[in-house]
Amino acid sequence: MSGRTAPPRVLTVAGSDSGGGAGIQADLKTMLALGVHGMSVLTAVTAQNSLGVQGAWELPVEAVRAQYRSVVDDIGVQAVKTGMLSSAELVEAVADLIAGTDAPAVVDPVGVSKHGDPLLAVSALETVRTRLLPVATVATPNLDEVAQLTDIRVESEQDMRRAAHAVLDFGPRWVVIKGGHLAASTGEAVDLLTDGTQEHWLRAPRHDNRHTHGTGCTLASAIASHLALGRPVPEAVTAAKEYVTGAIAAGFALGAGIGPVDHGWRIGREPE
Repeated sequence: MSGRTAPPRVLTVAGSDSGGGAGIQADLKTMLALGVHGMSVLTAVTAQNSLGVQGAWELPVEAVRAQYRSVVDDIGVQAVKTGMLSSAELVEAVADLIAGTDAPAVVDPVGVSKHGDPLLAVSALETVRTRLLPVATVATPNLDEVAQLTDIRVESEQDMRRAAHAVLDFGPRWVVIKGGHLAASTGEAVDLLTDGTQEHWLRAPRHDNRHTHGTGCTLASAIASHLALGRPVPEAVTAAKEYVTGAIAAGFALGAGIGPVDHGWRIGREPE
């Protein structure tokens, strides 16, 4: 008797977070929660906890390339998501791999951690602009990453529109400007999704919860998961935003610093 049909497959190309809140660990938890089969290409190992990143060690480019080819050539993918790519050489190699893969790619141009720790070499920024963003179906920079990539300091929703067009100039088909760091004057967390023609302003209540470690990884992985399930980009991003909003609301304290979002919030928890 044959087994059940495999669910859609999503490949994350990212670093490991030993604390389990972000990176590969957050990506795979998100994929499981959204009903796809998650696979991984490890790009770096970090010593990381709720207080920050104490160390990071990049894997050799040949190890990253071998992991990617091993998965894609045998199993295949319906979507790819990228996260921490710390060097220009690694960015270039991953961009080439994605360019040769017939699947949508969600690029999270990770520049700094939630705690402000740098995760991308300055020398790699130009390679992100010229090689990685052009192969992205959706790019998902936060406001700090927007400033790194475009030199635009976003302080208003109008600035988000300018920033989106500046990022689109690098070549992604769609961009999500994540406004979570925008001044909380309205009590809303506002993101802008656009392809330069369509605009979708995605608004959700801003939860009074400091435990938000892993939000960027989680959003990008959720978008990739919904794309793999066959949803068009606006629908995929809207559904991903809803999932992340719930995960933030359910975030919990862990360690002495910033806790993670709850990737399993839809599963339900036993009452305390």
